[in-house]
Amino acid sequence: MTHSPRFSPKWLTAVALSATLMFSSTAAFAAEPVAIHASQQAYAEGPSQYQQFLQSKYDVSLQGTVTKGQFIAAVADILSLTPSGEEAVFSDLTSTHPLFADAAALYQQGILSGPAIQANQTLTNSVAVSIAIRAAGLKELAYSYPDAKVNQVLAKLGVKSGELSKNMAQELAAAVDTGLLPATWHANYKPHHTASESLVNSLLGQVLINKGLYKQYIGYVYDQDIAAKLQTANKTADLFEAPKLQALVNEALEQELVTGYNIKDSRYDANFIPELTLTYGHSNLKHAIQLVGLLKSEHLNAKVQYEPKTSAFLHLAEWGDPGPNVIQIENGNYIAFSLEYDLVFEFDNAADKAAFQDVILTYAKKNAADQQGLIHGSWWQPLYFSETELADYEVITNNLITDPDSTYSVHPFSLNEDSERVVEGFKAIDPEAIITPYQFWVDKPFFNYLHGESL
Repeated sequence: MTHSPRFSPKWLTAVALSATLMFSSTAAFAAEPVAIHASQQAYAEGPSQYQQFLQSKYDVSLQGTVTKGQFIAAVADILSLTPSGEEAVFSDLTSTHPLFADAAALYQQGILSGPAIQANQTLTNSVAVSIAIRAAGLKELAYSYPDAKVNQVLAKLGVKSGELSKNMAQELAAAVDTGLLPATWHANYKPHHTASESLVNSLLGQVLINKGLYKQYIGYVYDQDIAAKLQTANKTADLFEAPKLQALVNEALEQELVTGYNIKDSRYDANFIPELTLTYGHSNLKHAIQLVGLLKSEHLNAKVQYEPKTSAFLHLAEWGDPGPNVIQIENGNYIAFSLEYDLVFEFDNAADKAAFQDVILTYAKKNAADQQGLIHGSWWQPLYFSETELADYEVITNNLITDPDSTYSVHPFSLNEDSERVVEGFKAIDPEAIITPYQFWVDKPFFNYLHGESL
């Protein structure tokens, strides 16, 4: 069992002595929920969830009747495609046209074939599916379909292959088989009808999923096997090493500019919608399993992502044996490293997100040494936070440090009033360091902890 030194009496003593205190913090299919809870179907991803994600992450909003040009622009936006030096010439689009760069980028990626773009043409089902298949990276799969296989699949839709060009028929068949065209649209699919708003957003969502750009999570709170998924995630996690970044923050620790930091890896990033997301940090697996069970018992379902992190903190020599995973610094003290995690939850709605705090304060917040009725490993100062505003939360700063050549990042938290001094201290150590401070909302007990208060 791992105990976080952040919350030991010795650590709180260090808080009082420190001028600035900081600390940090693929998509899986849901199993059937336990019978006492509502159906998991209510939480399944669909057009409305994709539409919300597109708006939140990319500022892409396609509503009503969509043109082919609008769909092209949206695909270029979500895939961050820009033209290369390769020449692109279209019969109906000049280089000065606002859509030209997006069309050229898609053409160079083999998503558009030209020569005509027909930007103002109303987007049809067949054109939307064909663009989506190519954008999702499934073109070669589609073109492997022989005629017999195409006809067999299209028969499920009541569509004859002769209604479409050979390639478009293959693309539609592949879209059906891969789920890029969800079963919702199979019964009434008409290739040449106008693409509906819901289909357009669903196809864009499927493109993101196939390109690894959508949400990433191990399951749902309501999954019957969520405990096993947490066990597996924890077993495969290990301490991170980011030498370039750690050279900077370890020097900052030695100078007592900070007293701790966390290292995270963007490859585990949940990529959830911020307005619906809370992040909860801890170090104990049993606590994580019980926490998810607690949320289930309180009827709060959510997507769950396990994001491992390495916690580094200053261990004073007088505290005794620092244990494994330490380095000793010149003054005789140690920098100790421990494996922790962030559980990232995306709730179905803002009300469920807001309700999370009452559950934690009632069942996972320690207020007395011998307190009963709490889940295992509850902390005096639990840590959970949101990137968007929440009532009864406080605002602090993450002095985020990144490396463009690495997936790792360092997260040293501070009080807002200390951030400028801390950033200047980092810059004094490494003038080239990329530091992007931003404010976020954290629970009051952790905010009080940053102020050196015990509760």
